Amino acid sequence: MVMFLGARNVARIIQSIGLRSFTLQLIEYLRQDFGLWETFERGPRYASHSPNGVIELMPTANSGTFSFKFVNGHPANTLRGLQTVVAFGVLADVETGYPRLLADMTLATAFRTAATSALAARHLARSNCETMALIGLGAQAEFQAHAFEAALGIKRLRVFDIDPRAGEKFARNMSGAGVSIMRCDNAREAVASADIITTITADKKMSTILSNDMVGSGVHINAIGGDCPGKVELARDLLLRANIFVEYAPQTRLEGEIQQLDAEHPVTELWEVIAGHKSGRMSDWEITLFDSVGFAIEDFSVLRLLHDLATQVGIGEEIDLIASPEDPKDLFALLQQSEVEETALNCRAVQNAL
Repeated sequence: MVMFLGARNVARIIQSIGLRSFTLQLIEYLRQDFGLWETFERGPRYASHSPNGVIELMPTANSGTFSFKFVNGHPANTLRGLQTVVAFGVLADVETGYPRLLADMTLATAFRTAATSALAARHLARSNCETMALIGLGAQAEFQAHAFEAALGIKRLRVFDIDPRAGEKFARNMSGAGVSIMRCDNAREAVASADIITTITADKKMSTILSNDMVGSGVHINAIGGDCPGKVELARDLLLRANIFVEYAPQTRLEGEIQQLDAEHPVTELWEVIAGHKSGRMSDWEITLFDSVGFAIEDFSVLRLLHDLATQVGIGEEIDLIASPEDPKDLFALLQQSEVEETALNCRAVQNAL
């Protein structure tokens, strides 16, 4: 039997310990796993691209546990009443190969993306940051806002989206969150006087959400919208001004903002900063950029946390996911067992009818 966490189970776990507590615990799990980065198997994710979007598989493993996530990205799905991103993931035991957890990760992916952003900002943003600009108010926006409030104490948000309904949705969901929200008429107005700028738009195309002249010294940019080949949000000239940090350079050079730069352009992997091997922000005047595309170790962290919390609070269920014959060398016996069980069910149905 395998532990299963459906979407409602995941939501109940988070509600049982509180959104803020879950976010801060996830940041700590991420910090631990980033600190052990070199013990994980690492490689660019598999991606199947189509005109409407992408389907990806994101695997990783350490000496004891294997994980993977299935995730999509289809921006036009909202026109069909579907989500842009859905996901599920698996934790498995390396020693036996048996899965331990199967979980919906649509909600968990949103949390881990925001928690990774906040973890990076702890090392890369100035210590006195108070205001964040959010460009793009889709499904990820509230998670970013909550994570930055919890981890960095951000209390003022300047926000913009081309869809007014997104702004209304964001304001409604953030009601009572303890932050002030200023809705702006355009991206330039939103980033004015912001200490941190988060860009997170959905269209999979080359765009210039942030131009070079929109960003002053000392700003930290949290760029998470550019996440596949051919999709960017930042002007190339702005990238050349910034000290750039990434999750896994071989993947980010294919999918992130730095796909616009030469393959040799220097970047620092975030784990190196967290592990203390390299410096993060070095002055209050430099521009730092976290060019985030998501990486499998982040999914490993959130699956690990969900498994631990599900066991702790007693939420979840066991499902008959894999074959389990009494004799592990006699798989065919399951067919005979199934036939016997079906015959017994048919007999009981006949008896009930009589």
